[in-house]
Amino acid sequence: MEQQKLPNATMIIVLGILGYLCCCFAALGIIPSAIAFFMATKSQKLYEEKPEVYDNYNIIKTGKIVALIALILNILIIIIIIIYTLSTVGWEAWTTEFSRQWTEGLESGGNY
Repeated sequence: MEQQKLPNATMIIVLGILGYLCCCFAALGIIPSAIAFFMATKSQKLYEEKPEVYDNYNIIKTGKIVALIALILNILIIIIIIIYTLSTVGWEAWTTEFSRQWTEGLESGGNY
């Protein structure tokens, strides 16, 4: 019996690398890396059902690792952006501005 290829192996690698490359752009890489991780997990479950049928499981494992690293990097970038913003502006200044805008929105009835 001829072995089949697991679906989306190349797409998982490409999305994982794209997620890694886009982590510097305001952590936009979280989207492709999350998609790649989800697709790799789905392909891994497919492989675990019938391991003798598929032959490119190593590509799926590599893609899942790349996607996981990209996902972690993107989450760290988001945390750093939040910490930097709060340390620059300050928590109190942020909450004061938020409260002011919230009050203005309520007073205007939600009309802008």
